[in-house]
Amino acid sequence: MALLEIRNLHAKVAGPGGREILKGVDLTIEPGQIHAIMGKNGSGKSTLCQVLAGRETYEVTEGEIIYDGKDLLELDAEERAREGLFLGFQYPVEIPGVSTSYFLKAAVNAIRKHRNEKELDAVEFLTLVKSKMKLLEMDSSFMNRAVNEGFSGGEKKRNEIFQMAVINPRLALVDETDSGLDIDALRVVANGVNAVKKADPDKTILLVTHYQRLLNYIVPDFVHVMIDGRIVKSGGKEL
Repeated sequence: MALLEIRNLHAKVAGPGGREILKGVDLTIEPGQIHAIMGKNGSGKSTLCQVLAGRETYEVTEGEIIYDGKDLLELDAEERAREGLFLGFQYPVEIPGVSTSYFLKAAVNAIRKHRNEKELDAVEFLTLVKSKMKLLEMDSSFMNRAVNEGFSGGEKKRNEIFQMAVINPRLALVDETDSGLDIDALRVVANGVNAVKKADPDKTILLVTHYQRLLNYIVPDFVHVMIDGRIVKSGGKEL
């Protein structure tokens, strides 16, 4: 069974007179696959990710989204996150006063509680975090810093991938994580995504990118080209 099935999805900016952005998107993603969506600015790539994550600034006007057999449109953003959706932001926000450690522990245990699993205590959580830091070759000082506060662009994007590794979503939506990165930072972030995928081959990823350069490091199973709110061509990595 497909993990995600999008059928004839139409969405607009919420509110009276909101502009239509998605104009009939169809997409099927199987568990364990990496899909990349490419296209120009304004083609609807990031909007698709935001709609999947449940952002309220967009309104779905037609179509359906089936995720793991459930009607995704019936779930609010928090419920979608607990069900295993993760959105890596194009522009990660800073959360002053909230340590990365506290933020991640709360997120992990909210998901575990939703799954009727035992919540992690401090020792178990620290063991999990240390293993993911080793996997991504990260410094432990990240955990004591406020979420993204004072981080460089590359550090913010790397922290997003670290969050993804710790939270362990079923479907990761990675929205233009290469935006604004120099080639060294891009390589670090891409290596992080690949490490997470190698550690869990069932991880399913939807990448949004402007640039082919990211796909030199993260090799997708399928590539989709989006123009004017629709996927107009799909193929393998050679596309």
